[in-house]
Amino acid sequence: MSRRRRRTPAALVRARPEPAFEISLDGRPLPALPGQSLAAALWAAGVLSWRRTRGSGRPRGAFCGIGSCYDCLATVNGTPNQRACLIPARPGDTVTTQEGHGHAGLAV
Repeated sequence: MSRRRRRTPAALVRARPEPAFEISLDGRPLPALPGQSLAAALWAAGVLSWRRTRGSGRPRGAFCGIGSCYDCLATVNGTPNQRACLIPARPGDTVTTQEGHGHAGLAV
C-alpha cells in the first residue's frame, strides 16, 4: 500500500498563505487570515452576532454575506454602520458591537 499524501485546497494550488494576524471584537483578541472579511474572521472565531437592533435589541450578524441586507453592521475602527461582510480584515482592526443605529455617543 502506498502512502497517500494529505491533499488540501492550499496544497493543490501550491498556495503559500501569509500568516494569521490579530483583530479585536469588544476588546477580545481574535485571529484573522489574509483575505478574510471581518465577518468571515468573526464567524471563524465562533462569533455569530456583533450588532443589536435599535428597537428590541435583538442580536444580528452576517445574513446574506454580500452586502445587501445590512444585518452585519458593526463599528469598525470607530466608524459606525460598516458592513463587516464587505470589509477586508486588516491587522489591528478594532470591531465594536454596534448598538441600535450606531450613532450613540457621536457628536453630530
